[in-house]
Amino acid sequence: MMHLSIFHMTTYPTSLSIKSWAQEDRPREKLLNKGKASLSDTELIAILLGSGTKRYSAVELARQILALADNNLIQLGQLSINKIMQIKGIGEAKAVSLYSALELGRRRQKQEALTRINITSSKQAYTLLSPCIADLSHEEFWAILLNRKGDVLKYKCLTTGGFSSTVVDPRQIFSWALSENASRIILAHNHPDSTLFPSEQDIQITKTLIEAGKFLNILIQDHIIVTDRGFFSFSDKGLI
Repeated sequence: MMHLSIFHMTTYPTSLSIKSWAQEDRPREKLLNKGKASLSDTELIAILLGSGTKRYSAVELARQILALADNNLIQLGQLSINKIMQIKGIGEAKAVSLYSALELGRRRQKQEALTRINITSSKQAYTLLSPCIADLSHEEFWAILLNRKGDVLKYKCLTTGGFSSTVVDPRQIFSWALSENASRIILAHNHPDSTLFPSEQDIQITKTLIEAGKFLNILIQDHIIVTDRGFFSFSDKGLI
């Protein structure tokens, strides 16, 4: 889980333009001269914003954005464009720039996960799907198709629901699995409220899919619940 990184930076009045700051304290110049690791989350966001307002510098606007997300980058990724625009001085263009940067980071995580093509543990399944669903504000139900060796054939979202639940259709899951000649399936869904334990509905759905898989000779290898705080594995807990 990623949290706000705090780095020391000279404090200036919020109304003072960044151009009036010491050269070494300007975010862009600091990035070029000292490297990306030298910048705080606030300074990186300030660079994305590009400019401030007559009242606030870009850095101060960035601080307000982070405060809106409780100084947590995962929560920041959950904010909508409209929510970001509630801050005075953040118009549509700035909000879209920040939102796009967060989406690029999410897609980078997803592509990095693709290099792990063999899954032998619940942790690997979580690593694969976490960038896709860990910080969503609604539930999604996903499935990973595997061959007998545990190699990932394909994975995708099968259903999307509201905040508390989503509907799972066994026919859709197994029809897709059969078309891809899958031998195993890892089920997964997220809990937007960060609850790390399965509901009675989660348990019942898992049992139903396990029985259907036996009839079709397709193994339900695991069912993981993904949250922004970690994951729960049915297999690890002896529920499969």
